[in-house]
Amino acid sequence: MYNIHSPATSQPPYLKKGDKIAITCPAKKLPAPMTDAITLLQSWGLEVVLGETASASFHQFAGNDELRARDMQRFVNDDSIKAIIAARGGYGTIRMIDKVDFRRFAQNPKWLVGFSDITLLHAHLYGNYNIQTIHGQMPVNIPDASAKSLQTLKKALFGHEITYSFNSHSQNRGGECTGVLIGGNLSLLIASLGSVSDFNYDGKILFIEDVGEYLYAIDRMLRTLCRAGKLKNLAGLMVGSFTEVKDNDIPFGQTVEEIVMEVVKDYSYPVCFDFPAGHVPDNEAMVLGKVLHLSVRGSQVSAKYI
Repeated sequence: MYNIHSPATSQPPYLKKGDKIAITCPAKKLPAPMTDAITLLQSWGLEVVLGETASASFHQFAGNDELRARDMQRFVNDDSIKAIIAARGGYGTIRMIDKVDFRRFAQNPKWLVGFSDITLLHAHLYGNYNIQTIHGQMPVNIPDASAKSLQTLKKALFGHEITYSFNSHSQNRGGECTGVLIGGNLSLLIASLGSVSDFNYDGKILFIEDVGEYLYAIDRMLRTLCRAGKLKNLAGLMVGSFTEVKDNDIPFGQTVEEIVMEVVKDYSYPVCFDFPAGHVPDNEAMVLGKVLHLSVRGSQVSAKYI
C-alpha cells in the first residue's frame, strides 16, 4: 500500500451564499447563451458575473488571445470574486495562459473550475503555486449534465464531503493508496510537459481522460508520459472516460484498458477504470491538489478525500 504525501496544498476558501463567482472563456467561444448554468448557480445563492468573453468571438475563440487573457486577469485580480468558472474548453488556453499574471491568485486563492482544455490551468496553478482547483462540469455542459455531477460540483465549491463508489472494470489492478490527486485531460498533460506548467507526478494519484482521440494517439501519449518518468513513481492511477475513441482502417489491436495496462505493467500501484469523470454527462467533480484515498478491490472502487 502506497502512502506518499506531498507538501500541503493551498485550499481556497469554500463558497457561501451571496458570494460572487465569475464565468470566463479562456478557450473556444460559446455556441449559445449560458442560461441554464446561470440559473443553476443563482439557485445556489451565488451572484454570477460574466466576463467579456462570454459574448466575444474571434474565429473559433471567445475573443482574441489578449481579450481572453485580460478577462482572466480581471477576475484573478478582483478579490470580491470567490471562484472563476471556465465556460467551456475546446482549444485556446495554451495561447493565452502566459499572458496572465497569477501572482495575485497565489496571494488570494479562489476556486478555478473546469476540465478538458482547462487542464492546463489546473496544472499551472498546482505546479507553480500548489493551489487546489476543481475538475468539474462547465456552463456549456450543464444542460446535459447528470444531477449527480452537478451535486458534486456544488459540494466541492461549498466544502461538503465528496466520496466515490462504483463498479468498475475487470482489468483493474487492485490495491490501496493515498496521495495528492492530479491530472485531467491526457492531451493537455502532454502539452504541459517540459513547460512552466509542468509539475512533479511522484507520489501522486493521477487521473486521466480524453475525447475524440485515436487509439494509437492514446498509446503514444501514455508512452510519452512513461518515457518522461511521470508514471514510474505514482501512488495510483485513475482512468476516467475515453469517449469517441477512433481507430484506423488497419485496427490498432488494443482497447484503451489494454493500452494502459501494458504501459504500466512494470509498476505495482493500483489502477482503476471507468472513473465517473471526463467528457460524459456524469462528470463528477474532483478536487485536484487534495489528498485522496483510493481503494481498488476487484471491480469495486471507492475513494474519499482525507
